[in-house]
Amino acid sequence: MKKFGEALGFLIALNGVAGLIHEWLGWFRLWAVVRYLDFLDGYEIVANIALIVIGAIVMVAADQMKKNT
Repeated sequence: MKKFGEALGFLIALNGVAGLIHEWLGWFRLWAVVRYLDFLDGYEIVANIALIVIGAIVMVAADQMKKNT
């Protein structure tokens, strides 16, 4: 379960980083999931930063879950 949580958190954070790169440079169109969500128009950068933070939290939580048991 630890590896799954870490992998999921990494993919979420990677999606956020790819979204920021897409917003700033125009690369990684397929990885930038936030751009497909119409209700986030105008808030793409904030949403991608939130994805990076959420991904980091999921990775840390997965790591702590294994240490506590």
